[in-house]
Amino acid sequence: MARLAIDGGEPVRKAPFPTRSPFGPEEIDLLSQAVRSQNLFGPAGTMVPAFEKAFAELYGLRHAAASSSGTAAIHVALGAADLEPGDEVITAPITDAGTIVPILFQNAVPVFADIDETYNMDPADVERQITRRTRAILVVHLFGNPCDMDAMADVAARHKLLLIEDCSQAHLTTYKGRLLGTFGDMAAWSFQQSKHMTTGDGGMTACRRDEPADRMSLFRDKGWPRRAGAPARTYELLGLNYRMTELQAAVGLAQLKKVRRVVDRRHELGERLTAALAGCPGVAPAPVTPGGRHTYWLYPLRLEAPRAADFAKALCAEGVPASAGYTGEPIYLCMDALAKRKTFGRSGHPLDGCHGGRKIDYTRGLCPRTEQALAHMVCLWPNENYTDADIDDLAAAVRKVAGDPHG
Repeated sequence: MARLAIDGGEPVRKAPFPTRSPFGPEEIDLLSQAVRSQNLFGPAGTMVPAFEKAFAELYGLRHAAASSSGTAAIHVALGAADLEPGDEVITAPITDAGTIVPILFQNAVPVFADIDETYNMDPADVERQITRRTRAILVVHLFGNPCDMDAMADVAARHKLLLIEDCSQAHLTTYKGRLLGTFGDMAAWSFQQSKHMTTGDGGMTACRRDEPADRMSLFRDKGWPRRAGAPARTYELLGLNYRMTELQAAVGLAQLKKVRRVVDRRHELGERLTAALAGCPGVAPAPVTPGGRHTYWLYPLRLEAPRAADFAKALCAEGVPASAGYTGEPIYLCMDALAKRKTFGRSGHPLDGCHGGRKIDYTRGLCPRTEQALAHMVCLWPNENYTDADIDDLAAAVRKVAGDPHG
């Protein structure tokens, strides 16, 4: 068996892996058009409405509202939901703070459902978390792997709850042949630099129905109705300035022509890596939800033994970028706004039980399957510029660190 690089052996990979190169002449041309127009203000421009229209058409939805980030896009959805203070939103324990911050800023209480074997929220545990104050389910399609949307939609419908999809890591991803983002009442996407399509930062919120669409548009623009015939200076609801600029939209329009190729290539590479890791001792490849088509925003490995940090360090020594545990801890432990109630001054609001909301202790043990999964998780970060040979090197390094005698 080859000696590990971390112990002085030869690394599997000496050359750096390919980096992403999402931008090209198409983006430059549209950016140049935006600058030459002498207007970069979205509400007065042409790029933002064109981007919104093209994005909605891509997903077969009627309405889309562009915003400044993925966090803003989720906040736009929750703002359009018109939550009452103290309402509860059930969401995922493995996610970025961008999923949770909008809940808190809407004076609502995040409630966490534990995961199943896919790393996504377990629909049965979602249902167990429902109380009289539950208003919405905010599903997170983690790593590009779909949630069980048949079950999620059924739970939401039976309990008359809003269903909102966080598709930040799951662009053009399908479940049973249907695009994620088309199952719920509203959906949100991120265009942050690492995402399948990117504008550097930016977001989109989309829906089918007219009612939330009007509130979405108002919420991201301080409640200002810019429609024809509206008074020149009136604000119809409490909103924020989450407007997208013409520069972001220009990049987004170019990215829409590339995103399917990016998604398809990541799917191919992820499937190749899964096949190459078949039978690797002590290592389980990335799970795929039955009926889902994984698009591998990242690639999670599950180790039998909880030695993620050591395994990731050994992979890095083999020349393979790797990290342990994604967020390391569940979001309710690594986000001080929850774990230490550091929200608004010393109030702890909205987690203080004010307005009749539930007081939840965000402590270890809240989602035991999540905590165990993160302790056993190592993440790899292949991108669409990887070759098949690059994937084979990833697999060879994993097998070597795992101690596979046949690796």
